[in-house]
Amino acid sequence: MSKAEQVRDRISGAYGAAVTKSSGASCCGDLAKVTAADIGYTDDQLGALPEDVLGSSFGCGNPLAFSQVAEGETVLDLGSGAGLDLLVAAKKVGPSGHVIGVDMTDAMIEKARATITAVGLANVEVRKGVIEELPVEDASVDWVISNCVINLSMDKDAVFAEIYRVLKPGGRVQVSDIVMETGALPEWIGDHPEILEDLHNACIAGAVSETDYVSGLSAAGMVDVQVSERLIYDRSQIAGFVDLEDLPVNIPAPSTGDILSADRFTELIEALTGKVWSGKFKARKPANN
Repeated sequence: MSKAEQVRDRISGAYGAAVTKSSGASCCGDLAKVTAADIGYTDDQLGALPEDVLGSSFGCGNPLAFSQVAEGETVLDLGSGAGLDLLVAAKKVGPSGHVIGVDMTDAMIEKARATITAVGLANVEVRKGVIEELPVEDASVDWVISNCVINLSMDKDAVFAEIYRVLKPGGRVQVSDIVMETGALPEWIGDHPEILEDLHNACIAGAVSETDYVSGLSAAGMVDVQVSERLIYDRSQIAGFVDLEDLPVNIPAPSTGDILSADRFTELIEALTGKVWSGKFKARKPANN
């Protein structure tokens, strides 16, 4: 098994366990001190969603906020999880549109499919797969969205290439994701492999810089690449992400014994404060491709 496959298995297991034990708070919710309103969901959107879907959300933004998704279009959600953004997208595209979710975790897929059935949506489907090799036809979707998932990939260039492949000419990508300044994570954290794994699951250790994220989309062939929104995490929010003792929802698997000292923990929080943020990335596939 390759390192990438090992990482996928670990993340899938962690989030599968998390979705079966959801506490009613999203990863950017109470414990990270970030509200749903902070990350772009409106009261109307949240009020129309089943409560158990909200309680199983592990996103860092609303990729569909202020988007121009139109009725009849096809939307693809990378790492669709329990289905929150699938339901939001389904409302936007209407009965004549189509929404596809792709996820690698069986528990997430099962939950999303059950919700789709319960809500009675005929235009939404969830496919099992990985975002580096999407089970989606070439040039078949109008929009690609994703919510705090691409940062978990060990091969982001492959993800960006897949986004380009599946988009129709002129199609658009709009994703919310976490990025981190280059070098922000202290070097000594590498001496704590279990904690590093937890930080990867928490969307920290796998995050690249905003510059690299934009460059990756551009290198894949996307144009009009921009960052339209940023939410820079303060000290209390960073502590919510990386607290390894009072376990926040967005770190689904606690360390099994590799514990940081109080001083080291404080040093880690200070090193990351102001250097980790969620951003909304937008881009377009050229119309002549």
